[in-house]
Amino acid sequence: MRRILILNGPNLNLLGTRQPEVYGATTLADIEKMCRAHAETCGATIDFAQSNHEGVLIDSIHAARGEQDGIILNAGALTHTSIALMDAISSAEVPVVELHLSNIHARESFRHKSWIAPVAVGQICGFGARGYVLAMDALLGHLEAAK
Repeated sequence: MRRILILNGPNLNLLGTRQPEVYGATTLADIEKMCRAHAETCGATIDFAQSNHEGVLIDSIHAARGEQDGIILNAGALTHTSIALMDAISSAEVPVVELHLSNIHARESFRHKSWIAPVAVGQICGFGARGYVLAMDALLGHLEAAK
């Protein structure tokens, strides 16, 4: 059974109420429930976490080494600023799928640069909450192909 860490960064705890015109009306709790149901159908287990603190996210990535088969990371705005997250991903040696609810490439220019993308196996953005299921499928497919 594959083990996946779904890690959410700053402000994602406010999903459902924060800018619903951009991020939708689905809450993070709704997304977790959807991910757990999908994991069950895929024969995977998930750990689901959120933090507004960069260091906590880095600690979670480090802790995934040897414990998780892969990570789905929605780093929020830290995607565009955190070289420390990029370094943590490189150090952990766990495949990461970068995820965003909105299409970061169709938004403000500062959102076009991702420090995570160079060390991720891929990026999914613009599909709202459904992106989490797409990311799970992509990660599981990557892990299967890497066998």
